[in-house]
Amino acid sequence: MSAADRISVILIDDHPLFRKGLIHVLSVKPNIHVTAEFADVASTRDWLAAGNKADVALLDRSLKDEDGLELVPDLKSSGIKIIMLTIAEEDYEIRDAIEIGVDGYVLKTSEAEHIMQAITAVHQGSSMFPGHIMQKMAKGELHHGVFDRLSPRELEIVTYVARGMSNRAIGDELNLSENTVRNHLRSVLEKLGLSNRVQVATLALKQGLVRKE
Repeated sequence: MSAADRISVILIDDHPLFRKGLIHVLSVKPNIHVTAEFADVASTRDWLAAGNKADVALLDRSLKDEDGLELVPDLKSSGIKIIMLTIAEEDYEIRDAIEIGVDGYVLKTSEAEHIMQAITAVHQGSSMFPGHIMQKMAKGELHHGVFDRLSPRELEIVTYVARGMSNRAIGDELNLSENTVRNHLRSVLEKLGLSNRVQVATLALKQGLVRKE
């Protein structure tokens, strides 16, 4: 497998032993390569400022110098997908992460295979949140009638997004190109004032547009 075919990952966590263990675990997957590791916000920003790139960041919130969420805008501006990898499962922690725009949220207690699946899914454009976390996400206060501004096709796509389907899978289901689905989803985000598909899924669950699994 060429380097171009591998998913490049950076690991941002302030526990050296955890980083070492996770790097070892991820090394068994030939399509995933950890290109850099950091213990704090400052060193991560220095790395980004030097023009370095990666596909996915595994980010803990509790870092040596700052709240890990402070890094989300920097990572997103560099085109890096973000998975929060943390022990925190409280409602407010999850809500903060969603509101700032992370692409996935995985608990450190998850099986290694689940972390690998999350990396692949997020890299391909899907969101990756465990079912019980999706239920917690759905507890937030949201406005009624928020979907009224969407077209029937956009509303249909929202229901599939809420089920965790990727753009490609939605396109296959609706006989649309992946690019067409992406354009519809971009319109949905603009109309709803949201920043990512996870927030769309949360809204759909809260409003009862789809059933929680």
